[in-house]
Amino acid sequence: MTQQLIAPKDKPTLQPKPEKLDLSLVNIFFFGAFHIIALVAAPFCFSWSALGVAFFLHWLTGSIGICLAYHRILTHRSLEVPKWLERILVTIGALALQGGPIFWVAGHNLHHAHTEDNDKDPYSAKKGFWWSHMGWLMFQQEKYFDYDHYKKYAPRTNRDPYYRWLENNFIPIQIALGLLLLAIGGWSWVVYGIFVRAVTLWHCTWFVNSATHFWGYKNFECEDGSLNLWWVGLLAYGEGWHNNHHFRPHVAKAGQRWWEIDVTWWAIQVLRALGLAKKVVM
Repeated sequence: MTQQLIAPKDKPTLQPKPEKLDLSLVNIFFFGAFHIIALVAAPFCFSWSALGVAFFLHWLTGSIGICLAYHRILTHRSLEVPKWLERILVTIGALALQGGPIFWVAGHNLHHAHTEDNDKDPYSAKKGFWWSHMGWLMFQQEKYFDYDHYKKYAPRTNRDPYYRWLENNFIPIQIALGLLLLAIGGWSWVVYGIFVRAVTLWHCTWFVNSATHFWGYKNFECEDGSLNLWWVGLLAYGEGWHNNHHFRPHVAKAGQRWWEIDVTWWAIQVLRALGLAKKVVM
């Protein structure tokens, strides 16, 4: 085991895009609209209760939904929970607005199988920081965004009929959440609970794809450019300990040293104490 700071020469070498891609106007409008609403409306809709809702849903959909359900349970099978609980957790992941479970698992499987390969890694860091952060989402790429293409990279998840339903309905259930927030707390809860929460969570997740391949340190020698970055570890509920994760992807705990805080691991520990988490990979 080694720990070393990474000098600039070790950053991913930028390479030209292998093909000309067409912009996805639908994605640009969708992500652009969310950012504009979050930035413009938030100051006029502020309330402490709305901020609290945003923080709670950020943790719930981010740590529990994405990090625990989508990532550690569905993608890497780092632990097992009862099927009824797994489906609840995955539904929470669908509320994060990061795509359906099949899309998410397929993309992450490709990232691990072909890390930093410009043609096979959806968010290859060798294409540059902004490409790996969010640029890859702004272009039409059938191999990553067309269900008939990407489903083969998540066969186990695709076999579940409920997850196939979520794949097509993660937007409607988000609308349902928005209506619930509107009924309980008014428009301030909608702005903060949907738009502010979604935008901030997107960037926290995207930093794992981008920043942790450019800055940080290594605990383990990997063939790819994955690094541990403390502030992403905090923002992304433990996912920022990316070098640890790439060295042993199936291990349930991302933080390996005492200072590497892994909030999602705390949730796993609670599930273990309740007898709901089994076969936790250590």
